[in-house]
Amino acid sequence: MSLLTPDSGLLFWMFLSFGIVVFILCKFGFPVIINMVEQRKEFIDQSLNAAKQANEQLANIQAESAAILAQAKEQQTAILKEAMQAKERIISEARDQAITEGQRQMEKVTQQIQEEKEKAILEIRSEIADLSVNIAEKIIRQKIEKNEEQQAVINRLLNEITLYKS
Repeated sequence: MSLLTPDSGLLFWMFLSFGIVVFILCKFGFPVIINMVEQRKEFIDQSLNAAKQANEQLANIQAESAAILAQAKEQQTAILKEAMQAKERIISEARDQAITEGQRQMEKVTQQIQEEKEKAILEIRSEIADLSVNIAEKIIRQKIEKNEEQQAVINRLLNEITLYKS
C-alpha cells in the first residue's frame, strides 16, 4: 500500500467520519453559529437604528437650537431698537427741556434788564432834576445879589406859582 493511493476501506471510514462531523455540525454547530450570527445581525441593526434615531434627535436639537438662536437674535434686535428709541426720546426731552429752561431764563434776564434800565433811568432823572435845581439855585444866587432884583424874582415866582394853582 502506498501512502498516496488510499485504500477503499480507509476511504470509506474517512467519508463516514466526514459525514458524522458534518452531521454533528449541521445538527448542533451550525444552528448555534447561525443563531449567533442572527443575534449579532439584530444587535447591529438595533445599533444602526439607535444611531439613526440619535442622528435624528441631534438634527432636531440642532434645528431647535438654530430656531432659539434666531429668536434670541430677534429679541436682541428688538431690545436694541427699543433702547435706541428710548435714548432718542430722552435726548429729545432733555433738549426740549433745556430750550424751555433757556427761554425762561432769557425772559427772566430780559425782564431784569428792563427793570434795571427803568430804575437807572429814574435815578438819572432824579439826579438830573437835583443837579438842575442845584445849578438853577447857583445861577439864581449869582444873578440875585441885589435886594431889588431878589424882590422882583420872588414876586415873579410867586405869580407863576399862583397861576399854576389856578
